[in-house]
Amino acid sequence: MGNPSIIVFDVNETLIDIESIGPFFERKFGDRKVLREWFNQLILYSNVITLSGYYETFFTLGQGVLEMLGTIYGVSIQPADLEELRSSMLSMPVHKDVPEGLLLLKEAGFRLMTLTNSPPSDDGTPLERTGLDHFIERQFSVDSVRRFKPAPEVYLLITELLNVPPSAICLVAAHIWDTLGAQSVGFSAGFVARTGNAALPVSGLPRPDVIAPDLTQMAHQMIALWR
Repeated sequence: MGNPSIIVFDVNETLIDIESIGPFFERKFGDRKVLREWFNQLILYSNVITLSGYYETFFTLGQGVLEMLGTIYGVSIQPADLEELRSSMLSMPVHKDVPEGLLLLKEAGFRLMTLTNSPPSDDGTPLERTGLDHFIERQFSVDSVRRFKPAPEVYLLITELLNVPPSAICLVAAHIWDTLGAQSVGFSAGFVARTGNAALPVSGLPRPDVIAPDLTQMAHQMIALWR
């Protein structure tokens, strides 16, 4: 099958730091941990609407989940809060290890791309705002197929647009549900064990080909394995 030559990165939490939104949740709910509840519910409902045949953008869904949690906790969510959340989602910073990791992989000859649940925006993508988009050859969004990861159609879109076999691609993510989705269509997978995430020890499921605590160490492992 050969070694993968294209590295496709998930964006939210894998490259950019969602913990940067923590102060917003602490201010609104009095508990920063509600950020994790919000994000987990956002992923849950993105899967639900995909399986049910519906589609709304990740930002719209994220705002709806915020209002849902407001109802659950008895917290008033105002239009300004919804706009602040959307703006925060667009301006999250990258993890500190990302620039070095991308540079190492780029210099090793890998083609670097992204695949995100977030829709395109006239304000630019979070990665563009960080100034690191020059490392990235192409940025793909699930909005093109109106289905969220880990739906197979999302990953296969990349193989169709690039005209490459699945074996040419390795997906890197901080979420096992994402790596499992990629592996189900024949991609290799790399798991970045960001804070709050861990590998899933179920013997009947495929493990990622590479597991590392940050992108720099993952880059070194990939270069040793595939270059």
